[in-house]
Amino acid sequence: MHSSAPRSPMVPTDPFGSPAIESQESVDAHRQRELKWMALFPSVPPSQARKNKKIKKLLQEGVPSSVRYLVWCHLTDSKARALPGVYAKLGKRPRVPAFTEVEKDAAKCFPDQPQLHTARGPLVSLLQAYLSMVPDIQYSSELTSVAGHLLLLAPEEDAFWIFASMMDAHLRPYFSMNANQIEVDASLFSKALEGNDSVLTKKLYVQLSIAPANITWPWFSALFVGTLPVDCLHRVWDIFLYEGMSYLFRIGLVVINCVRHLLLQATSEEAALEYLIHPPLACLPSATELFSLASNVKLKDDDIRKQRVKMEQQLKRTTQARPPNGVSNMQTASISLPKA
Repeated sequence: MHSSAPRSPMVPTDPFGSPAIESQESVDAHRQRELKWMALFPSVPPSQARKNKKIKKLLQEGVPSSVRYLVWCHLTDSKARALPGVYAKLGKRPRVPAFTEVEKDAAKCFPDQPQLHTARGPLVSLLQAYLSMVPDIQYSSELTSVAGHLLLLAPEEDAFWIFASMMDAHLRPYFSMNANQIEVDASLFSKALEGNDSVLTKKLYVQLSIAPANITWPWFSALFVGTLPVDCLHRVWDIFLYEGMSYLFRIGLVVINCVRHLLLQATSEEAALEYLIHPPLACLPSATELFSLASNVKLKDDDIRKQRVKMEQQLKRTTQARPPNGVSNMQTASISLPKA
């Protein structure tokens, strides 16, 4: 069985939609992985995908580009969220306040993908629909970066529902007026870095006085778009959608270690952040090496997950107990769906 899924134009591909491969043996192995995924989809319900060991094993082996967006659909259970006709109706709503900004960011973030730039193109349309559906979202260019990468692999409406699922499960707190989750993750990451490299922790947070969120926000809010090359980026997303936010901590620690020598020589916050957010390609490992390095990072994922919940609850209690000017800034989940 062979998928007709859209190919990414950003990386050279072989006839099977996977990065260009030299040997026929490798091509055959890639085809076998593709067939394994196609056989697994009907046997493992999407709601159970993130608990399934077979899926984890296949993710570790690598996901062929030809089935990648289908894998992302499965891991996010986006098909269960997709309501027939809703996307088209959302597209007919009045333009959101951020519409012009989205247009500009589409051209800026994807200069080599002109099909994403136009006002009626899929990227602007997707974000117009999402921001109309979830009006409490604070628009930022990172949303354009993430949505655009989905559109390079998935059809527009599928990309929309994957995006909505990713936002609900992981990213929505990063684009809320309430900054609790940003603060929590920045604090947890600084502690994780200290547990792995106390010297570098002192350099970044003490000597250069970098606020923890200035490191984690650009990474986590954009899921490392702009930091990692595309082949590494998509591999990271494969595992992230299975493991959750804790995997981004692992990737962050790997990136920091890759540019450690540059960071120790940095004399300003600006220089250090440039190395962290846009590391030189020569310093970064291959996609396979990145996966291996991330797996070996000294980090207890369950502890990160538990601490995230605990710290967020503590911050919520503090916010509710001491609202600024007597008005709570806690956000209520807001979804605005079209009427049937």
